[in-house]
Amino acid sequence: DADMAKEMTNYTKNNVLLQAAQSMLAQANQSSSSVLSLLQ
Repeated sequence: DADMAKEMTNYTKNNVLLQAAQSMLAQANQSSSSVLSLLQ
């Protein structure tokens, strides 16, 4: 089914975007905590 393929493509794309956002957040948290540890 072509619709199923389209849904899978959307799901995969959203999943990749979600993972990218999560890793960006993790990196931001890491860098802000390292800045804080430098200040202490």
